Amino acid sequence: MNVTVAPLHSLSAGELAAWREMQRADRSLANPFMAPEFALAVAAVKPQARVAVLRSAGGSEPVGFLPFERGPLGLGRPIGAGVSDAQGVVHRPGASWDHEQLLAACGLAVLEFDHLVDGQFGGSVRRQEPSPVIDLSDGFDAYVEHRREQSRSFRRAMARHQALERDFAGLRFEWHSSAPDAFAALTAWKSAQYRRTGRADRFARPWIRELAQRLMQTRADGFRGVLATLRVDGRPIAVQACLASDSVLALWFPAFDPAFARYSPGNLLRLRLARAAAERGIGLLDFGKGWSAHKELLKTGELRVGEARIERRGARAAVHRLYRDPPRTVERFVLDHPRLRLAARRTLAGMGRARTRLAG
Repeated sequence: MNVTVAPLHSLSAGELAAWREMQRADRSLANPFMAPEFALAVAAVKPQARVAVLRSAGGSEPVGFLPFERGPLGLGRPIGAGVSDAQGVVHRPGASWDHEQLLAACGLAVLEFDHLVDGQFGGSVRRQEPSPVIDLSDGFDAYVEHRREQSRSFRRAMARHQALERDFAGLRFEWHSSAPDAFAALTAWKSAQYRRTGRADRFARPWIRELAQRLMQTRADGFRGVLATLRVDGRPIAVQACLASDSVLALWFPAFDPAFARYSPGNLLRLRLARAAAERGIGLLDFGKGWSAHKELLKTGELRVGEARIERRGARAAVHRLYRDPPRTVERFVLDHPRLRLAARRTLAGMGRARTRLAG
């Protein structure tokens, strides 16, 4: 295997086309977070981003691509780490590689994944978590009927949605809104939610905000940003940022107006999105890993994504291991125990309320 590393913008049209074709050839790689457009958008706001191009020995055509970011002391992370819900090597069917050779070519001692797609770097995967999905392969109506039969909570949610439609005649769904008020509402509501729940505000980080804006404006072969919006009398009441490939809609940042909370407008928007996605030939909605009530309510199944650390033998890898393993062990212990996880969330929410009162 020959590996060359280059800035994302240096890829040729032929190489980008090969990347897209590899995604279409393997369903496990079809997530839009693994598309070249996502990597290019990240590279535009994070100059340290690079891509490793894999070629078979003696071959000129690429057989794989690994977009990544190089940090200090040889620590590598997938491109867009922190906001990417699917990571790994995009490759031709049957391609294989030596991970130490790959890391050496990238100038990395360690490469850490937290959303690694299933089936890659098998021996290095330390933990797998579910990524809830909606399967629309039989159409939207079949999905709704199945969920009605399976879930009383789903039936109650549908009743709340009917109440919203009854109480507000001016309700309107937009598959994608390019109006400035939609993105402004999303970031304002989401930032307030982060503060209220005691979490770091992602939209306070300029690169994340700029990345989301870029992606919502991106239109390319097999990739587009989708800013789905639910409006009442012309104003947004719920917004969902998504990324779409030909076959997968990845739900990214959701937010809604708290004044409409009793109607569950976020779930109504996601259902409208599911209908519109099915009409466009998209067969899978991917919520991304992590538990939340709306994912449990709407999902039909789960994919698996992993946490993995790929290492190259040497002192730098050992240093990273000593530095990062203890806090990761504590974090995994808390996440694996529901009572501790709930207590942690309550503590964060309490801190968020206190911070909000102090700020006010």
